[in-house]
Amino acid sequence: MNQRACNVLFLCTGNSARSIMAEAPLNMLGEDRFRVFSAGSRLGGKVQPEAAELAQSPGCPAERMRSKNRDEFAAARAPEMDMVITVCDNAAGESCPVGAGDPAVAHWGVPDPVAVDDGEDRRRRAFVPAFATLRWRVELLVALPLDKFGLLAAQGKLREIGGQ
Repeated sequence: MNQRACNVLFLCTGNSARSIMAEAPLNMLGEDRFRVFSAGSRLGGKVQPEAAELAQSPGCPAERMRSKNRDEFAAARAPEMDMVITVCDNAAGESCPVGAGDPAVAHWGVPDPVAVDDGEDRRRRAFVPAFATLRWRVELLVALPLDKFGLLAAQGKLREIGGQ
């Protein structure tokens, strides 16, 4: 791609769990190679406590986590995205934010732990595999030699990661 940090937007419906749990590890593991953001198309308005707890495990400060509308990334001064990755079935195929540039787009669907309604304990435990899956995919993304190939190849690699 290019020499500047790669801008990545994780897009989900509520921006309360899965997109936050993907943003945090990439922020920590991606060091200066990535600038990472997350947003939602229909905000839940708050970060789920279980997601925040797991997202803090790779060292992401809690104060950096907030639920954001994807419209923030359509504003004139918003960063141009190099990658937009949807992480939930409700966001699959949604259009990227206007003004997001011409990013590589991929879908990394993960079951919604917030939707688990089998009691509080089961709901809480549902966050662990969702986070583990997203972290694994983030680790695969970080391992890619993005400087060695262009946008089209990056999109293919992102989609492969989503299928794992």
